[in-house]
Amino acid sequence: MSKFVLSLHSGVADHDCLQRLSRFAHAAVQSGHQISCIFLYQDAVNHASQHFQLASDELNVQATWQALADLGIPLMLCVTAAEKRAIDTNNTGLFTVAGLAEFAMLSTKADKWVQFK
Repeated sequence: MSKFVLSLHSGVADHDCLQRLSRFAHAAVQSGHQISCIFLYQDAVNHASQHFQLASDELNVQATWQALADLGIPLMLCVTAAEKRAIDTNNTGLFTVAGLAEFAMLSTKADKWVQFK
């Protein structure tokens, strides 16, 4: 089976992108593949903010991330992108703060890197 790393680049309002990532991750894990991490980059780091609230009729973003974490997939966010967007890197919930170098190391060990933009 294959080993994947996934990266998300779009912000919280782009529900379609997050749903595609979630469906891909669930299908990959159910098919026996491994996902080394999901890395949030660029505007996607806003997913780790503990200060956003969406309307009740919108996609439950936090539940989506919890479901991915429950699969045992490490959730990481780019520290530099987070700091540029004033994300409190000491309070990122399910997400671990990491650098691009750490993501690059995981990428070199993966068979595929799939980007969601």
